[in-house]
Amino acid sequence: MSAAQPPALSGVFVPNLVPLDARGEINEGELRRYVDWLIDHGVHGLYPNGSTGEFVRFTAEERRHIVAIMADQTAGRVPILAGAAEANARETISACEYYHSLGVRAVAIVAPFYYRLSPGNVFAYFKEIADHSPIDVTLYNIPMFASPIDLPTIERLAAECPRVVGIKDSSGDLPQMMRMIAAIRPQRPEFAFLTGWEAALLPMLLIGCNGGTNATAGIVPEIVCRLYDESRAGNLDEALRLQFKVLKFFDAMLYSADFPEGFRAALGLRGFSPGHGRQPLGETQQVDLNVIRHHLQCLMAEEGLSDEPAAGCPAPKAAISDEDVDQIAGHVLAELRRRGMA
Repeated sequence: MSAAQPPALSGVFVPNLVPLDARGEINEGELRRYVDWLIDHGVHGLYPNGSTGEFVRFTAEERRHIVAIMADQTAGRVPILAGAAEANARETISACEYYHSLGVRAVAIVAPFYYRLSPGNVFAYFKEIADHSPIDVTLYNIPMFASPIDLPTIERLAAECPRVVGIKDSSGDLPQMMRMIAAIRPQRPEFAFLTGWEAALLPMLLIGCNGGTNATAGIVPEIVCRLYDESRAGNLDEALRLQFKVLKFFDAMLYSADFPEGFRAALGLRGFSPGHGRQPLGETQQVDLNVIRHHLQCLMAEEGLSDEPAAGCPAPKAAISDEDVDQIAGHVLAELRRRGMA
């Protein structure tokens, strides 16, 4: 790669929600305030038009408007990795061109969705985009929503397409991430590996990931960014404590409501007005969200990020002991040394 090549994508990127007003339209003022808050709280990058940002529920024009607002408000303070997936390769390339004109660092492109494609056609899709994109491309593997990107396809794209500079993988598959890193990093040391599954952020960082695109960082950036920093500093006992904290928030927001409504409810507890999403909610879901808000506020109160709700919180469970942490960390380090990774 040339000396002018930008640095590899690394750190915690936030796949942010988009605040909406009472009419269900983009709340530009609140979005700008949210961008500033995230940057002020230490995130390393922003990721508009991701799954958490509900990109499929906005028009193509709205998706471009969201990125334009965020690029303007960010003003180069942190890099932006913009979701650029459209319905076909031609429209996706057009989005790449527009985001390039805004000064976005790179784009993330999900494999074709709705139609499940063979690996050969997934390769052809990404190669067509990479060959015509003026901006760096990050593959986005999210097999629960789109055609999976298998390892041979990733290897071919990394070998044949210099414009493809990384992958965001949201499968949470730790062994598969290790296989990708082992196969690609020797040939492309600058190729970035980002995990979209913060439930395993620390293990992913330990096996060589450059960072993550983590929705939980859009709610509690203090904790997720500190986890990243402590892991990079080699403070694994502290990083492990923080991983357990992240897991509590992640599980509460992801599994207690239809995605991403739990994250939208949580954002309201951080002093923002996220508004109602564009997906109408049934009565049961609305009741569930009230329960989730109470639980999340209690979790935030434990971390000093919020006051306790008026109804109070249950007594916290006993924390994991120092001995438990030391034992787990020791096992992790021993295994990494056995594999020649530490």
